[in-house]
Amino acid sequence: MHMPTGLDPGLVAAILDEALGTGARVLGISGLQGSGKSTLAARLAAEGARRGLRCAVLSIDDVYLPRDRRGRLARDVHPLLATRGPPGTHRIALALEVLDALREGRRTALPRFDKLADAPLPQRLWPRVDDADLVLFEGWFLGTPAETDAALATPLNALERDEDGDGRWRRWCNDALARDYPALWRRIDRLLLLLAPGFEVVPGWRWQAEQAMAAARPGMPAMDRAAFARFMQHYERVSRQALRTLPAIADRVIALDAARRPRPGPPSAPRPRS
Repeated sequence: MHMPTGLDPGLVAAILDEALGTGARVLGISGLQGSGKSTLAARLAAEGARRGLRCAVLSIDDVYLPRDRRGRLARDVHPLLATRGPPGTHRIALALEVLDALREGRRTALPRFDKLADAPLPQRLWPRVDDADLVLFEGWFLGTPAETDAALATPLNALERDEDGDGRWRRWCNDALARDYPALWRRIDRLLLLLAPGFEVVPGWRWQAEQAMAAARPGMPAMDRAAFARFMQHYERVSRQALRTLPAIADRVIALDAARRPRPGPPSAPRPRS
């Protein structure tokens, strides 16, 4: 986990105050990979606990489809769907069920996914919560809308050119983003964006996180640099769409520089409600 340098305790407290002041039950934290979302969520939860609040933390990464279900998609739709992460590879119904239970104050279990094992943790290991004053929901493309059909026509990297020449994979993912994810985005009461300066910094940020995960779990399979470079190309299209669109959608934008330090960014704007 990585924390932007300038997100000090005062700013963390201000973010929490702002969310609580608007009556939000679900605070979404969106930001490209390695931007500091999970660490910010943990710091917000800790600050909330210090104030006597019950905070639940959920990542969109916790609701990845299991490997066998992605394998079926890879056979039936397109081989690139074996890789977790892009739109269409999440258990949206499970995420909706969990967020709705938390909002309604019902006892529920929070899903957890082991990225190195590429499998959900057994349900007996999922933390259980009885109620939550605030849900911190984080993810690398939270709130991102689908692209237009015309935008999908031209491959934007080697993966799309060499392994998705006819555009079938990227169209399938984009259709899933348009069809399945807006219901999930509507569960977010307030959206905070950690805005990267550009996609070019994201692979470096994400590689740091990959190395940290591997160091914490010696002996588990880990990607080498070549495999990682290919892996990141699965996310480039939606990441660039997020960079284009989310600054005008998020309720608060914290723009980051290449070292993850907050810098002057675009003003926050009210998020359209559906």
